[in-house]
Amino acid sequence: MHMKTLVFDLDGTMYRGTQIIDTAKQFLDYCIKQNIPYLFLTNNSMRTPQINVEHMENMGYTGISASQFYNSAMASCQYVKEKYSGRKAFFIGEKGMEQALLDAGFTITDDHPDFVFVGLTKKGDYAMYSHALTCLLQGAKIIGTNKDRILAKPGGFEVGNGSVVAMFEYATNTQSPDIAKPSKTMLDLFLRHFHLKKEDVILIGDNLETDIRLGYENGVQTIFVETGVHTRKDIATLDIHPTWIVSNLMECVEYDTILQD
Repeated sequence: MHMKTLVFDLDGTMYRGTQIIDTAKQFLDYCIKQNIPYLFLTNNSMRTPQINVEHMENMGYTGISASQFYNSAMASCQYVKEKYSGRKAFFIGEKGMEQALLDAGFTITDDHPDFVFVGLTKKGDYAMYSHALTCLLQGAKIIGTNKDRILAKPGGFEVGNGSVVAMFEYATNTQSPDIAKPSKTMLDLFLRHFHLKKEDVILIGDNLETDIRLGYENGVQTIFVETGVHTRKDIATLDIHPTWIVSNLMECVEYDTILQD
């Protein structure tokens, strides 16, 4: 039996904001007990891998390490390094974005940068956005880490990074490259980072437009879980079809075919 690597999304799949999803923890504990390999792939660029570990441990998760995480900030930096010259960057975002830039060898500056990286932050304000706009109008290239419209939180939703990227695209009449889920770019960079092939993984997530579309359009098996952005009634509307549908991740235990191929 070939055991697939489970690739979990975070927001809406493992937790909502600071609120743990109990059935997700139960399933991860099951995976650990059964020696089922797992990784985390997230469009959220706010946290470094280590801060992701701490965020999840504070909720009660155990058995995870920073080396298991890959996020849109890491993917964006790698993408830009391979596609463009210039290594000066201004960024909107938090520690995850900053660390990814530094790790990739970028110099962070607010004076005539080559790129403006737009990652998720909950501390953005009008002055910050206006300075980023100035950099873009002076010739910097916009790099949106991801284009998620909304984010799940306890009791509802928040503005996603994609909505902020769209604001800059509208203001400058330019387009950010598509890097994060559902872009094949993110999948290719992730698989390369972990030395995997797409046949080796199952993508697990709550967002049909990102997590599930990524698998659906690229021939990767998917598990859609109804604990975040979408529910199964959205499948027909969006015309994005997961391999499996579960109300919560513990239902995966009932499907031997999900976990082994």
